[in-house]
Amino acid sequence: MNIKSLKIIGMIHLPPLVGFEWYPWLEAIVEKAIFDLKILEEGWIHAVIIENNYDIPHTKYLDTEIIVQMTYLCNILRQKTSLPLGICCLWNDWKSALSIAKTVWMQFVRIPVFVDHIETHYGYEISENPETILAYRKKLWAEDIKILTDIQVKHSTILNSDTIESSSIKAIQQGSDGLIITGKWTGDMPNLEELERVRKKVGDFPIITGSGTTDKNITQILSIADGTIVGTFLKTNTKEGHTINLRSFEENIDIEKVRLLTSLFVSWNQE
Repeated sequence: MNIKSLKIIGMIHLPPLVGFEWYPWLEAIVEKAIFDLKILEEGWIHAVIIENNYDIPHTKYLDTEIIVQMTYLCNILRQKTSLPLGICCLWNDWKSALSIAKTVWMQFVRIPVFVDHIETHYGYEISENPETILAYRKKLWAEDIKILTDIQVKHSTILNSDTIESSSIKAIQQGSDGLIITGKWTGDMPNLEELERVRKKVGDFPIITGSGTTDKNITQILSIADGTIVGTFLKTNTKEGHTINLRSFEENIDIEKVRLLTSLFVSWNQE
């Protein structure tokens, strides 16, 4: 899989999974996930990433029942599409993400913390050893699964003193397959000056943005980055969310918004 071909990556935010508040039961989760996937496909999206976004509070590692349920759900979605699929297990459970991706033939994983040292907005610290992550991927015979790594990820305080450029270079040197640059919070677009600085520093290495993309800024973002992950903007915006998630898990993905973004990209790309 060529990461640079993943121009617009739509997110499927799973509703709360088993054991979390407002869990809507498995049948409802399956139905909604399939619906959202169908809408993304019909809207001509380029890839899909699945995330347990509404398992609040996010935990660093997933409990067994969540791993089992996410594997089951991802397998169903894998059978429903030929699009490239990815997974992110919140907060930073790269081992579960790689295991699920290998089991159900997904093409990429998102790892929010790879080379940085951060404190999440839930108040606990995360730092990882990239060598351990890559060794585990090799152990699974999963080196074809791409690792997309956030750089100084949103919803956190960065505890290391690196600039965003130096964190980006560290991630590349440590084996990242693609960089994800975000704003500070859900719905915030990346700082374009920072994005341009990272682009200048890393050359043509794949860069994907991970927050804040809308119809108003997609061409501006993709003039610097190779692709973008879009979640919040694509939702119907009919139910009130809260400070962590701007949209309720009950909202569906809006096909008109998906087609708006993809058509804007096509028109801009043909100019």
